[in-house]
Amino acid sequence: MSYVIIGNSAAGIAAAESIRKFDQKGKVTIISDEPHNTYGRPLISYFLKGTSTAGTMHFRKPPFYTDNGIDTIFGHAAVKIADKHVVLDNGDKVSYDKLLLATGSVPFVPTISGIEGKDNVFTFLKYDDAIALKAVVKKDSRVVIVGGGLIGLKAAEGLHTLCDDITVVEFADRVLAAVIDKQGGTIVSDHLENNGIKCILNNTVDTLRDGEVLLKSGDVLPCDFLIVAVGVRPAITLAKNFGLTVNRGIVTNTHMQTSVPDIYAAGDCVESYDILDGTQKILALWPNAVRQGRIAGASMAGHADELFDGGMPLNSVGFFGLKVMTCGIINPADESGYEIVRIAKGQQYKKFVMQNNMLKGFILINAPNRAGLYTTLIRDGVDLATIDGDITNGIGLINFKPEERAKKIGGGAGR
Repeated sequence: MSYVIIGNSAAGIAAAESIRKFDQKGKVTIISDEPHNTYGRPLISYFLKGTSTAGTMHFRKPPFYTDNGIDTIFGHAAVKIADKHVVLDNGDKVSYDKLLLATGSVPFVPTISGIEGKDNVFTFLKYDDAIALKAVVKKDSRVVIVGGGLIGLKAAEGLHTLCDDITVVEFADRVLAAVIDKQGGTIVSDHLENNGIKCILNNTVDTLRDGEVLLKSGDVLPCDFLIVAVGVRPAITLAKNFGLTVNRGIVTNTHMQTSVPDIYAAGDCVESYDILDGTQKILALWPNAVRQGRIAGASMAGHADELFDGGMPLNSVGFFGLKVMTCGIINPADESGYEIVRIAKGQQYKKFVMQNNMLKGFILINAPNRAGLYTTLIRDGVDLATIDGDITNGIGLINFKPEERAKKIGGGAGR
């Protein structure tokens, strides 16, 4: 059996490990357009900051591939799938019996006049992006970041040790607009400002000119380097061109099998079922990718025992020591059907979204205690009537009634 995996990050590595668990003899090949051994993408901002080095970026040590009998083709992109083989950008062909698309995401670059062909414009998604930025940004450089989401703000934090003049320009009325509410966003942007990162909201970059950018508002900012970090899109070109069923992401069943039986997909390129709102969406989360990759690998090797039944939005990130955790439904379009509790004290902020006596989502800023239990309440759909006390004041296992507590610790009912 010949297994080919396109993608060398969380989903692809998890799939390779899962294949090897069930099939020690089959040929496994990982293809990646990047020249590097597998690394943790969330670490690229720490590489910029200097707290992570080339030697600590890997989430599997370099001997991983040889130790597991995995062939690698690094530094070459897969450009086509045809007749049970993958065509590379150098014309080589790699045949497969089972294929996994773990192609991840690609940066979304909006229309900005003047950026085409400029060598001072960067994205911030890959290790090479961080390497390139670290090589050119100096202490007196003036950096403008388009986008105040997770990627843009982590880029700002990483660059802060390299230069003093950093401005984040965000189109929405708050930073982290996709994962936080306005009250929480204000806390985060104030914290960034206090740490030397300027934030401009309700605006965007219209034009890049020599040494400056023109904003939509008409304002002009000095700019030596422009980082475009407005978001990512699932990398679905290969799948679409081959004729797989694709919506926003690649469509799979619960075994991570696509519309073509011998082709599977996992990770950020895949549509996932949101267990909270019942919709299909892109849930670009590292744990989600690992779980999908593990299930895909097992299915490819003929052991489809575990099913991927869906996930939910979950983020945990920090900026200059400020901890932000969000989970589930945090900004319902119609709040009338929800009970919402907000608790704010200085830089600490907690928001709980409840419906039908169940916790549906939370925001925790500088309040990480009990986040794991809150997540469990959401994921398991726990009836809050089974908990003693007010969850907004913090809970522990002791708050669960005996039957529920026993389940959580693996004991018998009534213990």
